[in-house]
Amino acid sequence: MQDILIISNYYPPEKGAAANRIEQMALQLQKNKCNVTVLCPLGNYPKGELFPEYKGKFSVTEYQKGIRVKRLWIYPSNSKNMLKRILSILSFSTFLVLFLVFKKTPKKVVVQSPPLLLSFLSVAVLSLKRKKIILNVSDLWPLAAIELNALKKGSFSHKISLFMERFIYKKATLLLGQSQEILDHVHTLFPDKKGYLYRNFPDHAVSKLELIISQEPTIKIFYAGLLGVAQGVFDLCRNIELTGTRIELHIFGDGAEKNEIENYLNAHPEQSIFFHGMMERSALHETLKRFDIAIVPLTTRIYGSVPSKIFEYGSLGFPILYFGGGEGENIVLENNMGWVVPVGDYDAMNAQLKAIDLLSKEKLGEMKSNIFTQAKQTFDIEKQVKSLLANDVF
Repeated sequence: MQDILIISNYYPPEKGAAANRIEQMALQLQKNKCNVTVLCPLGNYPKGELFPEYKGKFSVTEYQKGIRVKRLWIYPSNSKNMLKRILSILSFSTFLVLFLVFKKTPKKVVVQSPPLLLSFLSVAVLSLKRKKIILNVSDLWPLAAIELNALKKGSFSHKISLFMERFIYKKATLLLGQSQEILDHVHTLFPDKKGYLYRNFPDHAVSKLELIISQEPTIKIFYAGLLGVAQGVFDLCRNIELTGTRIELHIFGDGAEKNEIENYLNAHPEQSIFFHGMMERSALHETLKRFDIAIVPLTTRIYGSVPSKIFEYGSLGFPILYFGGGEGENIVLENNMGWVVPVGDYDAMNAQLKAIDLLSKEKLGEMKSNIFTQAKQTFDIEKQVKSLLANDVF
């Protein structure tokens, strides 16, 4: 049984795609006879404060679903202030570096990127120790930061980030990319670098469609996930037009825009928009069985990014209303998973909603059945991991 260490800034009980992605990787490697340890911060995301079970702790070693999880201290923050965010990353990174330098680590290490600083420091230490470094790239930084206006092109911070980005690609033994665009980008810099596509497929262990086809006329669209600037759910609430339709929008999640969304909805009770807060994943999936369509929005087209919600909710049989541009559009269209609207085009969004309003519940039920079957065949994480193992990636 081979030992593998995974370094990540997020891990359950934290919420969100990043934590789920790493947990699924760890569990699949464990299923394939690997002894997996995850190295991560004390749980704090997305609220930006330590969870009650970790308060007052410096480090914690625990077991979750058979996975050994080693948690190190962090100064938590979800502030929009860049300096506070950097301080938060530096706090964990400092203890991470000390751990990697002075503790024995396996020969094979998976490093999650972003955060870019975290992956840079990890790769720097691990390359000196001559480890096999498997760099798991889920977003392209600093390119994504430029597109989100979180970083100014040509600035000192941008130049430093570009140096770190090239360093981790160069020093990594091989790369896993969450999208083909990520692999293409890396190969423009290092054409000979080995890279493999690793989609964030879920493992719901659902053998048959469990969605309930409600006979009530209302069409319920939902968003479930992080309420951050990149997702733009607050803008969605302000620009979506549901008056005169039988469509409702239901929002589940937490994040930086939570208060703005709640305040807006309290001031506009006439809107057919309902906020439910954060729910546990299993409870959320049970609640969503009576819903009809999943909406996946982004504020801008981010090169290299493919929202994992496409795979998550497609695998549960939900038609996807995709509003994010990029490679995600191709996945939705090629797999007949729903509708694509140009990112940021609310006129097109509202026109599409009017077209959806004309659909019968029977038609939506037929779409759900077809999407579930297609996703089950295409979004198979077990086959994906076995293929990577066969290629000696891990």
